[in-house]
Amino acid sequence: MAKVENVGANKVKLEITVSPEDFAAALQEAYLKNRGKYSVQGFRKGKAPRSFIENYYGEGIFFEDAFDAVFPDSYTKTVDELKLEPVSRPDLDIVTIGKKEGVVYTAEVFIKPEVVLGEYKGVKAEEAKAQVDDKQVDDEIKRVAERNVRWVDVDREAKIGDKVIVDYSGSVDGEKFDGGTAENQPLELGSNTFIPGFEEQVAGMKKGEEKDITVKFPDAYQAELLAGKEAVFAIKLHEVKEKEMPVLNDEFAQDVSEFDTLEEYKESIKKRLTEQAEAQAKSETENNVVGEVVKNAKIDLPLCMIENQIDNQIRQIEYNLMYQGIKLDDYLKMTGTKMEDVRNDYRESAEKAVRTQLVIEAVKDAEGIEATKEQIEDAIKSGAERAKKDMEEYRTALSEDELAYIKENLAYDNTVAFLVQNAVLEAAEKKNKKDKAEKENTKEE
Repeated sequence: MAKVENVGANKVKLEITVSPEDFAAALQEAYLKNRGKYSVQGFRKGKAPRSFIENYYGEGIFFEDAFDAVFPDSYTKTVDELKLEPVSRPDLDIVTIGKKEGVVYTAEVFIKPEVVLGEYKGVKAEEAKAQVDDKQVDDEIKRVAERNVRWVDVDREAKIGDKVIVDYSGSVDGEKFDGGTAENQPLELGSNTFIPGFEEQVAGMKKGEEKDITVKFPDAYQAELLAGKEAVFAIKLHEVKEKEMPVLNDEFAQDVSEFDTLEEYKESIKKRLTEQAEAQAKSETENNVVGEVVKNAKIDLPLCMIENQIDNQIRQIEYNLMYQGIKLDDYLKMTGTKMEDVRNDYRESAEKAVRTQLVIEAVKDAEGIEATKEQIEDAIKSGAERAKKDMEEYRTALSEDELAYIKENLAYDNTVAFLVQNAVLEAAEKKNKKDKAEKENTKEE
């Protein structure tokens, strides 16, 4: 039995009753689970009857554990019966609790807000176009060529763009410092890998030459003991190598690809870049359409939903850093950033993501859009291939929640496709001219 009361925007207060019978069962379960923690004179630890423990420690000794046992099912059952969609953890308060009366407790919780859809069919939005020209293809080939350069020894003064092999030994006020000494260190001049001024002074040296150079560490240098200090480096240059770019011909194409001719290789690059550009244009167009639909909708968004989304984004950052062997706390220290600042940086994008999700779901429900059987089968097949499992084996292993997640994602994509299909798409050039004309008309008025 439960009562529900609206106590604010998208917030309800539930009053939930747990029967004496259900609470009695939970008390017995709590006793059996925790009796080993209590000592009662005349009994070995863990062997005292429940009544003796309650008499000795107080009747409510097992109430807290018993409530923890009855809360999840009673709360979930109430939420399901009332068809509520909580978006926050409930704030609990026990009204009454006892063996005879059972439990009465309240739970205040934010629920999924109502979305008042505005115009969502026929919205006007900019259509992004995929554009790939010969320059982009040439630039891609140049990048591949850069990764396949040869470094050849030269007998001349080193210059910016060369790679050199050097020994160096640095000192500040005549004292060597940690990390300031190396032998046979490769260095590409102009890469700005070293302290400002270091590479420029190595330029001009020849193979076998030795000289001292003076540089100043930046004021914001990470090693505080060296920050702002002037240092002298003793340099010995062993080798000078210049970059030799590969000749862009059929032989180059054969070395870096499966194609026999440079022309075929270029065509393959153009095809790949076009596919990428088309995918990006499709995504941009979808975002433009969905953005207009979201603008037209009204939602009284609970703050907790934004905070939850920020939590998700922070977890993703933490996950990515973990793969680099970095802890989030260490990263924040290294960058001099506060967690509060990180959360604030993500607040706008988090709110946008939540609003978009809610609006898409509202359109999906309004139009009755679902995943098709064919789409579900294709998704299961793709999942099985990624997992390198038999399709039926993979299907059987899927939980109800996992299958529901697949269906929801597909329905989401179908809803976005529906909105784009029903939108009035305008080319960027026309839209820009139209916007300019509207601004000029506004000024005249």
